Amino acid sequence: MPSALPAGDPVPEDGSLPESALAGVGTRPFGFYVHVPFCTVRCGYCDFNTYTADELGPGASRASYAETAIAEVRRARRVLGDRDVPVETVFFGGGTPTLLDPADLGSILRAIDDEFGLAPGAEVTTESNPDSVDATDLHALRAVGFNRLSFGMQSAVPHVLKVLDRTHDPLRVPKVVAWAREAGFEQLSLDLIYGTPGESLADWATSVEAALACAPDHVSAYSLIVEEGTALARRVKRGELPMPDEDDLADKYVLVDERLGAAGLEWYEVSNWAKDAASRCRHNLLYWTGGDWWGVGPGAHSHVGGVRWWNVKHPAAYAERIAAQRSPAFAREVLDDESRRVERVLLELRLRDGLPADVLDELGRAAVPDLAGRGLLTEERGRLVPTRAGRLLADAIVRDLLP
Repeated sequence: MPSALPAGDPVPEDGSLPESALAGVGTRPFGFYVHVPFCTVRCGYCDFNTYTADELGPGASRASYAETAIAEVRRARRVLGDRDVPVETVFFGGGTPTLLDPADLGSILRAIDDEFGLAPGAEVTTESNPDSVDATDLHALRAVGFNRLSFGMQSAVPHVLKVLDRTHDPLRVPKVVAWAREAGFEQLSLDLIYGTPGESLADWATSVEAALACAPDHVSAYSLIVEEGTALARRVKRGELPMPDEDDLADKYVLVDERLGAAGLEWYEVSNWAKDAASRCRHNLLYWTGGDWWGVGPGAHSHVGGVRWWNVKHPAAYAERIAAQRSPAFAREVLDDESRRVERVLLELRLRDGLPADVLDELGRAAVPDLAGRGLLTEERGRLVPTRAGRLLADAIVRDLLP
């Protein structure tokens, strides 16, 4: 089952925020994340807050989920008051959002627009599995306001998909991409995972080339992490599968970076590449650069003005709180200035746009020349940017810069 939520501090019954957090609302980028916690099957590597039909139990259902999520959107409006807060990005993730009917997803999006207003040119994304949509669904999603799709491709190699418990036929990926283009989607992203036990370097190259053959605007490529409590972790513990090898992961990162770069997709975050600035995922950039967002749904995390909170995990507990007109938040934390500075270092050092050098304290700045001399960082217009070698050693760089 998914990992436990952190303890945090209590949240007021009505979910109200401190005035210090509300003071700058509307002056910072603002987005919505909508968590749809349903999956047809549970993938062995996944520790996200998701539920199959067998795991869901009483008190929650797909049929009523849109209505419950809309109630939280309206709660967000009440908490943030009458401030003008145009929504620049909306991201539906999961789980598998497209297990809901496009009309249900559209009703949640419409509620966000009604309560807050979508900014002109707002980015509206939904994740989808290749086998959870057809051409009709994609036309319907485009019609209700989605303009960006992120398909969970993961691999193009059947034996790799089998280890990951992914159920789609890899030959379906180019089909759904073509259907999405025909439906009018101009921004398409493919998600890949590398380092699956049994995946060779040649297998990984096959997956990268298959992704490129689809001509995506954006690619995310993440190394497999064996999370405690997952079926994959249990198989590794029993010796059925090996742990991912760090050298193998590094070789696969270099391969994907080289091949995507040669195809015209430039890295803009350690694990993300885009064909141009307009194709970068603006919603994720909002996370990485300290914007504000409201997370709707069970287990969803939010951040407004230095206050971070997270909702109760189970869909039934979430629905119960919403029905009782109580905040669904489980706990929260108020970040002090030093915590926010540390988070900037952790996140912005992963970006192609880099970290402003003046965010570092004196000890951190003293470490920069050595890191640059070792070929791990460059300084561009007062910002520190990791090289490819630095991206492979991002955690070590952070340790040096936050002594």
